[in-house]
Amino acid sequence: MSAHTIPSPVAVAAPSLTTRFLHVLPGIGLLFGIGFLGKLLEHTFTQLRTSHPGVPFPHLEYVLWAILLGLAIGNSMGVAPLFRAGVATYELWLKLGIVLVGARFVLQDILHIGGLSLALVAVELILSLSVMHLLGRIFRLPPKLTSLLAIGSSICGVTAIMAAQGAIEPEEEDTSTAIAAILTLGAIALFTFPAIGHALHMSQQGYGMWAGLAVDNTAESLVTGSLYGEEAGRWTVLAKTARSGFIGFVVLAYAVYWSSRGLAPDVEHKGIFLWRKFPKFILGFLALSIFATSGFFSHTQLTSLANLSRWAFLPAFAGVGLRTNLRDLTGQGWRPLIVGILGEIFIALITLGLVYWSYNHGVAR
Repeated sequence: MSAHTIPSPVAVAAPSLTTRFLHVLPGIGLLFGIGFLGKLLEHTFTQLRTSHPGVPFPHLEYVLWAILLGLAIGNSMGVAPLFRAGVATYELWLKLGIVLVGARFVLQDILHIGGLSLALVAVELILSLSVMHLLGRIFRLPPKLTSLLAIGSSICGVTAIMAAQGAIEPEEEDTSTAIAAILTLGAIALFTFPAIGHALHMSQQGYGMWAGLAVDNTAESLVTGSLYGEEAGRWTVLAKTARSGFIGFVVLAYAVYWSSRGLAPDVEHKGIFLWRKFPKFILGFLALSIFATSGFFSHTQLTSLANLSRWAFLPAFAGVGLRTNLRDLTGQGWRPLIVGILGEIFIALITLGLVYWSYNHGVAR
């Protein structure tokens, strides 16, 4: 080879499907392991309460056990690099579970209650965004951190924040703080919302709608609904899915705003941007509902799909705990969490009032 010859670059082969699967397998195993351990703890304490009625053993659903176990592992030992790729798939399991739940809805329910959800979400969006920005100014948070908190609290938590990250280009510290605040608030909702629902004697459908409208992060929202009852969990999915449909429009609005100030990339093709940000799992949810409405599935198949949705949620809920890093909350002090708490209290009260008004005035069935 001549001294002046430039060697051609060596092509690096993309990892095969088998290699990628083996890469995520340990983390997926960890998710399912934590989920199964949560089920085992639920079963064990149920038996202990039966055999020792005088002892106040905790009464926790497996989903709460899975989240608590994940929190304990993630915030004490951390998630080793070997498991991180697989743990990151928890959102995929979550979306798969939501799609499968679509088979439990007939299209008439989606059109009626889904239309109501869209109307309530529109009101929730306007109020949530306005209040979060007001609180952000009062507590003097960085403007882009305020934007992330507003986007996360008004739509679907972490998913919305990550969708906005590339569009408005915040500081990395702003993103981690916003995610930690949203996840912490979601964990608080797991314990407070069911207690409030029982104290107010809310119906399964009414409570499910409220959980879908008021709890930010999708996983915590679905868990909060399911803890009240299986029927409530079903309606939470519908309300939360309607809420998630707005993600593209809200992120686009913020992208245009920050780009107009020269602090984010320009959005050249808004239609493509909206399609890229639109959560595609909603289409799968609607498709399964259409099949179920048309009688495509037998009763046995519908039961199997419902069971599959529960299996899909098992690793998703474990991933919620593992991915919640409470240490990120202290990165910018306690002001972001205070803003989040005050904003969430306002949103919870407003959406509770909206749901009560809808059901008391015959708007909802």
